[in-house]
Amino acid sequence: MQASEAARRAGLGLKALRYYEAQGLVVPARLPNGYRDYSEQDVALCRQIAQLRSLGLSTEQARPFVECLRQGHRHGDDCPESLAAYQAEISRLDALMLALEAQRDELQARLYHAARRGFSGAPAALAPTYGLPPGLPVPQDDGRAAHLQGLDIPALTLTAHDGSEVNIRALAQSPGYTVLFIYPTTGVPGQDLPQGWNEIPGARGCTPEACSFRDLLADLRAAGAAAVLGFSHQGHLYQAELADRLRLPYPLLSDPERRLGQALDLPTFEVQGETYYQRLTLMIRAGRIEQVFYPIFPPNEHAEQVLAWLAAQQG
Repeated sequence: MQASEAARRAGLGLKALRYYEAQGLVVPARLPNGYRDYSEQDVALCRQIAQLRSLGLSTEQARPFVECLRQGHRHGDDCPESLAAYQAEISRLDALMLALEAQRDELQARLYHAARRGFSGAPAALAPTYGLPPGLPVPQDDGRAAHLQGLDIPALTLTAHDGSEVNIRALAQSPGYTVLFIYPTTGVPGQDLPQGWNEIPGARGCTPEACSFRDLLADLRAAGAAAVLGFSHQGHLYQAELADRLRLPYPLLSDPERRLGQALDLPTFEVQGETYYQRLTLMIRAGRIEQVFYPIFPPNEHAEQVLAWLAAQQG
């Protein structure tokens, strides 16, 4: 068949058909007079390439699928090389989504930080406090943190809210306990929490929890806490806005790529396609996790639980 007919049957423009030929993906036969003669297989190849292009794959990424069809397979993804191409593109998109999510968090934090500049609200001497709505569901122990006690904390370097880099393993080697409290996400002023957030056991209460550690920080240090660190997947510029708004005197660490979660297999949950850390606290000494608080409820009283545990260790 002629090029115009092949393009029509494949649902392509003639220009696209010529481009696939130039890339060596479609190689029509030649008639004695030199004209191209497209086969049914050529049309099938063009359709396969167009489908993959609509999914974001390049013509080069489509090559394994084309070769699979040429080998006589019924589908272009019947071959291992095609499956590998799928996986490579999925991995690329996963990395891109994480990068875009972190970029969005940074821009959101800059927006609120800029909007609040010059309108800081309460005087520096006054720190805001936050309560919890009534009737929140109580989280149950699902065993997903049972493996953590006794593990070594990985040597990860994460960005704190002030822009400094913190190696949590190096910090946890200091005398005394390092308190690392991990939370899902704190609310952004003027922005709704994910739909159904209050109905998820253990999700609500990150800001009150952060305030509880702020208010008891001196007592925690006196009881043996060498350092207190807050931790979530949110970007460090948003964390900076939060630390300023709540007058937090301890670092907030950012883990947008969830590296600590991967290293320790931390429990997570998903809402509207977003992955959040489950709320838990790690008590670390000499680089090793000695105690895990999980689940945590109510979060606004959790600092008192940590303080009582530290006091018991001294006793």
